[in-house]
Amino acid sequence: MEQKSVTLDEIFSPRGVAIVGVSPLKLDFAQLIVYTLKEAQFPAIYPVNPKYDEVLGLPCYPNVRAIPGTVDYVIVSIPAGSTLALLDDCAAKGVKSVQFFTAGFRESGYQEGAELEKAMLKKAKEGGFRIIGPNCTGLYVPKSRLVNYFNIPLEPGPIAFISQSGGHANNLPRYGGCRGLRFSKVVSYGNALDVDEIELMEYFTQDGETEIIAAYIEGVRDGARFRKALEEAAARKPVIIYKGGRTDAGLRAAHGHTASMTSSVAVFDALCRQYNAILVESVDEIIDTLVALRFASPLPKGTGVAFIGAGGGPSVLAGDEMEKEGLSLPRFSEETQNELKKLLPVAGSIFTNPLDTPNLATPEAIATALGVLSRVPEIDMIIYHIGFHPITSWGMGRFGSDVFLKPVIDAMLEIRKSSGKPVILAIRPPADLVGMEEFFTCQDAFVAAGFPVFNSLGMLARALFRTVRWSRARR
Repeated sequence: MEQKSVTLDEIFSPRGVAIVGVSPLKLDFAQLIVYTLKEAQFPAIYPVNPKYDEVLGLPCYPNVRAIPGTVDYVIVSIPAGSTLALLDDCAAKGVKSVQFFTAGFRESGYQEGAELEKAMLKKAKEGGFRIIGPNCTGLYVPKSRLVNYFNIPLEPGPIAFISQSGGHANNLPRYGGCRGLRFSKVVSYGNALDVDEIELMEYFTQDGETEIIAAYIEGVRDGARFRKALEEAAARKPVIIYKGGRTDAGLRAAHGHTASMTSSVAVFDALCRQYNAILVESVDEIIDTLVALRFASPLPKGTGVAFIGAGGGPSVLAGDEMEKEGLSLPRFSEETQNELKKLLPVAGSIFTNPLDTPNLATPEAIATALGVLSRVPEIDMIIYHIGFHPITSWGMGRFGSDVFLKPVIDAMLEIRKSSGKPVILAIRPPADLVGMEEFFTCQDAFVAAGFPVFNSLGMLARALFRTVRWSRARR
């Protein structure tokens, strides 16, 4: 007889976590989970393996039933053939959810794997718990101190990420974290035996802790229900979707990865356009679009860009990259150019848009340029580009100190406040280790001040154009 289903709210707030199959000798996913939960100071961590008495300084139990404390969430890293007996233990213990890192089920292509999944689902329904996966990395919920990877932020934020891939689910918080992104919940759901993208989309649409929904989806099984969930989600919140399996090779990989039978790419894309979901083509593009939505504040009303650069070649590149991706760089009027020429060096300069003068790496010149260009009516956003790294050599250390960062940030904050137009940074990473350390000092300072920072002109332009297009359609 089926029991009442556990809610996702309960799943996202476990009091105790058991990690089944962990070994003190083997560096694998299970040991990584124990380590990261300890680092995050999760309150109740229970390694499970009958071969050991201790793992990473914690008591190790022979099975789930033997654990003395409450266990709400069980993470499984044992061979697929041993899972049914484990699920009996989980039911007896009163577990609320079981996440399978274990692979070798339906995605293997063997009938035995598919039959095993059916038996697992039957035990879950009878035992009153939910299954996440199999073949996934599970949950990352900063508010609950529930982590599944190292070096990811522990501060909660307003972004939810639904991912059929465990790798993408781990990488998005890592690479997005240094750009200022913070998350409410991240769910890697793998084969979607029980909890799937539709239920998660429906949940995050209603979740008060989530303001933006991002998703990596390889395939959906119930197209009509997914369409309804996407329509409702996109009507209330920005929804960013990276659809995996867009080529023949990608389709084959998706089927072998999570047994997903992906739908027509054209139909999926049309559905997203119909409901104003933002389609992207990589995890990097998810990150860039999230950065634009979160920190290009206020969101630009149009595509008009004033581009401030340091270097003629990078300025030419910027013009090409911006307009190729759909942004526009309107030519500055004679009046605006003359005003700039009174305040900035004329020799060796470009005043038409992009704006490039020899001193545009100094706080004073940057503040002057921002002040003039923020008043130009056809300009919707201002982009400042550090196209090379003068941090340690040409700049003699100035970019890594208050001599540069504090006054430039103060000027940008003032312009953003007074003009109501976003200021956006393009900071190109350097080519050496010494420069990289100071590059992160520079990036961290702008991110901490709440500015959107991008590492590529093309990616910046693409993300901003998508954001403007989404915002216009929403209005």
